Amino acid sequence: MNKNGDSNLFKKYNIRWVIAISIWTFLLAIIFSIIAESLVMRLDILLAFITLLIIIIIGIVFDIIGIAVTRAEEKPFHSMAAKKISEAKVAITLIRNAGPVSNFCNDVVGDISGIISGAIGASLVYKLVRAHELNNATLLSILMTALTASLTVGGKALGKSIALIYYEKIVISIAKFINLIEINFGIKLFSKKGR
Repeated sequence: MNKNGDSNLFKKYNIRWVIAISIWTFLLAIIFSIIAESLVMRLDILLAFITLLIIIIIGIVFDIIGIAVTRAEEKPFHSMAAKKISEAKVAITLIRNAGPVSNFCNDVVGDISGIISGAIGASLVYKLVRAHELNNATLLSILMTALTASLTVGGKALGKSIALIYYEKIVISIAKFINLIEINFGIKLFSKKGR
């Protein structure tokens, strides 16, 4: 590849975004792992298992959002924007930034959810071993890992089908949610440039 091709590659994919999202992922993974671990250690087995399910569901929901934004096209939202529907502009911004939005939803939140669910699963095994005084935790650990993986993969498979069918409804719903945050709390999730 020539030098122009290399420079175009760096222009097409924002290196600053890659560095920033890597640092944010590192920090968020530490923060959420600490919170999840300390929370699970204080909870009983049932509530710890419910927490595990919630973390898995969060990963699935964000996976759906990332796929829907990547699949959506701007055209239907331009007609909404012409009718002065405020969330339509947010939807267009999401679609124009499909790469970073998908990266954040699918990779950052998805991977952090996977890591945290694995850690919670390990904590659950530890709690079960202590509660029932089991001598061999290997089988229990394998079953917990298999259960966590199957729920995550199965949920994401179902989520992908939902995202590919209902992508417009999902994008407009997320746009409404972001619009509410921006209006009610004055938090700007997107700059004027739309990045």
